[in-house]
Amino acid sequence: MNIQNIPSWDDIIDASLRISGYIHRTPVLTSNHLNSLSGSFLFFKCENFQKVGAFKARGALNAVLKLSGEHAASGVATHSSGNHAAALALAASIRNIPAYIVMPSNAPKVKVEAVRSYGGIISFCEPTLAAREEGLNKITKETGAVFIPPYNHPDIICGQGTAAKEFLEEIPDLDVIMAPVGGGGLLSGTAIAAKAMSPDIKVIAGEPENANDAFLSFTSGQLIPSVNPQTIADGLKTSLGDLTFKIILEKTDAILTVSEDEIIHAMRLIWERMKIIIEPSCAVPFAAVLANKSLFEGKKVGIILSGGNVDLDSLPWL
Repeated sequence: MNIQNIPSWDDIIDASLRISGYIHRTPVLTSNHLNSLSGSFLFFKCENFQKVGAFKARGALNAVLKLSGEHAASGVATHSSGNHAAALALAASIRNIPAYIVMPSNAPKVKVEAVRSYGGIISFCEPTLAAREEGLNKITKETGAVFIPPYNHPDIICGQGTAAKEFLEEIPDLDVIMAPVGGGGLLSGTAIAAKAMSPDIKVIAGEPENANDAFLSFTSGQLIPSVNPQTIADGLKTSLGDLTFKIILEKTDAILTVSEDEIIHAMRLIWERMKIIIEPSCAVPFAAVLANKSLFEGKKVGIILSGGNVDLDSLPWL
């Protein structure tokens, strides 16, 4: 990976054109009750209504649709705890090529079933990054499939950035735009798009305290990997990549961390008041607003609701 290869705003526009026929332009919802609770004006971009139930469809489709016929012929492969896996399987099915997915043995059942439903060929591994990478290397050697990483890739970042592009086309005068941060693909793409469209906007990420590698990396200026994170926000356990870290360091204004209890409280509020299903990772930016009300008071705050793939048999408040 050449970390100088930072995607541009033009690349995000290209991605938007490439994927527009294959994704949903997701709605933006508001809630008077959540506005009054937070003391700010909140706008929620509902990527939980996206294909595969998460923003990840955008990046995977951009990366897979961009592959030449020769490169795509042997299929694509990745390692993922769920949403990227399902997104890659969907994108591969559109091109009629195989998708080989390495998933940790503790991946949520709903996400495993989603990958299977899109035709993904799953191999399970121990829930460590080393095991995931080892499984992936074995598969790519055996099949010749192209590795499509979950976040640390220009085409993935550009696809994810299309969510913020749509958001600001609909609500152009946001003071702040927020996304959760795990590997950093969504945050990177959001930051590139938002700063190009609205140079004065603040780009702020939410991250679990129990998986705070992005916060530590951002504040120290050094890439610090995640070590055995224990958080209910399963989509945010991954560490930043070199490319996403470089973009985030340059274009993000702040990363705010929240506790597990704050994540669960925020998730439940959205379920109860907005009547929509979101997963724990998705609730993290809203939790950060509630935990830092003075930072956001009176401001127009856009929050990307990243996904809605949650195991209904093991909801965190049960």
